[in-house]
Amino acid sequence: MGSGQGSGLGRMVTLALLGVLLGAPWGVLAQEATPGSASVHSLTREEWTAQYVADLGLSEAATPGGTFIGANAGDIQTIQPLLADDQYSIDVVGLIYDQLVGTDPRTGQPAPNGLADSWEIAPDGRTYTFHLNRDARWQDGVDVTAADVQFSFDALANPDVGSSYTQSFLEATESWRAIDDDTFEVVAKEPLVTFLYDLVTWVIPKHVWEGAPPKEWRTDPGATGQNPARVVGSGAFRFREWLPGERVTLDRNDDYSGKVPYLDSYTLLVWPDQTAIVNALLGGQVDAAILEPSDVATVESTEGLRVLTYPTADFTFYLTNLDPAKSPYFQDVRVRQALLYGLDRESIARDILLGYGEVAHGSQPVISYAYAPDRMTNTYDYDPEKAKALLAEAGWTDSDGDDIVDKEGQPLAFEILYRSGSPTEDQELAYMQDAWKAIGVHATPRALEFSALIGAITGDHDFDMAMLGFSWDASFIQDAMFGCDQYEGGFNVVKYCNPKVDELNVRAKRTFDEAARRELVIEATNLVNDDLPVAVLHFTKDNVGFSDRLQNYHPTTWGTDLTYVWVDEG
Repeated sequence: MGSGQGSGLGRMVTLALLGVLLGAPWGVLAQEATPGSASVHSLTREEWTAQYVADLGLSEAATPGGTFIGANAGDIQTIQPLLADDQYSIDVVGLIYDQLVGTDPRTGQPAPNGLADSWEIAPDGRTYTFHLNRDARWQDGVDVTAADVQFSFDALANPDVGSSYTQSFLEATESWRAIDDDTFEVVAKEPLVTFLYDLVTWVIPKHVWEGAPPKEWRTDPGATGQNPARVVGSGAFRFREWLPGERVTLDRNDDYSGKVPYLDSYTLLVWPDQTAIVNALLGGQVDAAILEPSDVATVESTEGLRVLTYPTADFTFYLTNLDPAKSPYFQDVRVRQALLYGLDRESIARDILLGYGEVAHGSQPVISYAYAPDRMTNTYDYDPEKAKALLAEAGWTDSDGDDIVDKEGQPLAFEILYRSGSPTEDQELAYMQDAWKAIGVHATPRALEFSALIGAITGDHDFDMAMLGFSWDASFIQDAMFGCDQYEGGFNVVKYCNPKVDELNVRAKRTFDEAARRELVIEATNLVNDDLPVAVLHFTKDNVGFSDRLQNYHPTTWGTDLTYVWVDEG
């Protein structure tokens, strides 16, 4: 789970080239691989790269070298790819390790810019054959082979590893095997539009990890960075050091089999809060950073800096713990709905986000092909009187005149956890506290360092409410958060379950016609919006402030390719 990405590397959030996504089916490769059709071949690495370079107008570096300095108001959690499920960690891991299948930063679609040069999908729509880049090497000089892919997939399927991606992978995948050193086959349980998204194709070196007990991987020196010799990737950058709470430093991998970066190194600095990050950007101590809305005008007016603003697949939401063993407050849907009716989200978007956000009606962001706010049964427009009425219907009334509603002697008073370091989030939580107090609900915000926040909600799930940021992949099918079986091994940390939602999502994954799939996704989204296990407050527009010395710098929803970035020293 991510809550923002200060380095500007790409949080799987939105696209500057929005027309690419909206003007063509998102799953072109999968959609054409309908059962009974001929085999479908992906573009080759060379074909894709030529299109990509031409499309973005990428230039050769006039002054190669230098260090790109990014910034976060929070630290990474791991550098073990299979355990990286927060966006800070994913950003760094993605520079050190290549996946079997890469992602196109323009569209979020699968692309042959990973360890696979190309792949084909058989006429059965289930069998995927990947052809590995024969020049790929681990950063210790060992060849990358299909045995490494086999080992990585075996590890992903092993619950002892503790990956958040295990459940989605196992639900979609029937088998996987190495055909020879350079060829790997994966068979889906059935033809699925989303299969390359469900696969999660991080590849780790077998010769480094095979001797480590899977249950101990999270604390292994190769995951914590305490032993750099165990951090052996296949990507464009090599790991140098991770000083927790301070910085992460990576160096260019001169032996990279793909595009070798122009930069000498990349450093991610960890700052105490967003104010410190902006001051560092203004002072030239960092090259790029995600901005708070209130900082945009200052950065735009500063010589030598630019701001790029774009809509995203990101959203801000609060989670209500639905496990009665963990929290007694939110089992009744009327309580969950009352809380959202009690918030003036238009005011939040206008006065706190300063227009750099859009009120969410449902969980599909603006860039989604299934974005349909007019199709949602409930829009939860601000209505404090309706909120009070719903609470009363659910049995929560102010029985003792203390301005806090209660039920059977239990006041509706709870703690809401959120990430520290963001003035915008501080303002938002302060507003929510006041707005809920007006309907008789007592919420106490508690800011936590990001790692502590993630630990609280994903560990033993011992929390009442938490506020986070998250982002969808380009399939926009949201079963990873709302699937009944995603409580352990997935992102459904609130223990929500609606079998009808599961059924619709399964059908959507099986539906290759985009118009028909859209209808299924909208229906599932509407049901989740009625049940309201989480409340999506608003969809985010990202504001990236960066030095105008950066060339070929294209932050997008789906990632930013640092291999082409260079610094104009002139």
